[in-house]
Amino acid sequence: MKCPFCGYSESRVIDSRPAEEGATIRRRRECLACQKRFTTYEIIERLPLVVIKRDGSRQTFDKVKLINGMVRACEKRPVALTSLEQIADEIEQELQSNLEREISTTEIGEMVMDRLKDVDEVAYVRFASVYRSFKDINTFMEELTKLLKQKDE
Repeated sequence: MKCPFCGYSESRVIDSRPAEEGATIRRRRECLACQKRFTTYEIIERLPLVVIKRDGSRQTFDKVKLINGMVRACEKRPVALTSLEQIADEIEQELQSNLEREISTTEIGEMVMDRLKDVDEVAYVRFASVYRSFKDINTFMEELTKLLKQKDE
């Protein structure tokens, strides 16, 4: 690590500790030439995920949008925001660990529905009704019937 004071390229680490809930590591360093101390941060480099929307347009993955969609589905339901954030974290982690850098909204929607089904069935049906664009009451009833069959099994 290059010293910000003298530019010397050798330094030693004096102290290391996790920062930002373990997402980064904060390191105190000392320059071997001028003995001045400075702080560096080590973070995980993540490649950007690109979401392919239904109309074919592309945009970067935004976890906040994912959480907002689930919050709307969970309105007036006894679902804690922390559990929705955890679901979003799990989905983001799964997407990051996948080798694909592009993912469709269809795949993301299925991942959300799989998890919402276990958290709150009403929220699941609400999310599915928007996500799957139920055209009429029969389509809605088919989804409810599937849900009831899975619950009985």
